[in-house]
Amino acid sequence: MTLEEVARRLELESLYADYAHCLDDDRLEQWPDFFVEDAYYRITSAENFEAGLPLGLVYLTSRAMLVDRVMALRKANIYEPQRYRHQIGAIKIAGDSGAGLDVVASLVVVRTMQDGEMILFAAGRYVDRLVRSGDSWKFARKDVVLDSRQIDTLLAMPL
Repeated sequence: MTLEEVARRLELESLYADYAHCLDDDRLEQWPDFFVEDAYYRITSAENFEAGLPLGLVYLTSRAMLVDRVMALRKANIYEPQRYRHQIGAIKIAGDSGAGLDVVASLVVVRTMQDGEMILFAAGRYVDRLVRSGDSWKFARKDVVLDSRQIDTLLAMPL
C-alpha cells in the first residue's frame, strides 16, 4: 500500500467508527451530519438488494428526511429505553471512480433492553457510496443490506 492508500484507509476506519459511536451513544441528532444534502439511505433485505428491487423497509432520499426521522424518534415514537452496539468491520473499497468511493462493510448490531436482555438486532452489510466533503468523507448513498428477512418492529432506529 502507498502512503496515500494507508491514509485513506485510516480516514475510512475513522468515519465508520465515528458513525457507530454516534448511533451507540444516542447522539441521533448528529447522525444526518454524516450524509450529503441529497443523500440516499435505505434499509433492505439481501434478497431485495440482489434482485435490484428499489424500495426498502426504510427509504430516505435526502438529508432533510434523515433529520425528520430523528425528530419522529424523539417526539412521536414511544418505546422502551434500550441501548445499541454497532460492530462495523471488514471495510473494503470496492471501487474508486475518482469522484467517490464505493465501500462495503460488515455490520452486526446488538440491542440491550433495560432488563439486561441482549439480542442480535441486525446483521448484514453496508453498501455505501462516499464522496469528499472538504477534508472528510460523507455518505452520498447508504444501503443497509440485512441478511435476514425477519425484521424487528423497532427498526425505526438508524443502523
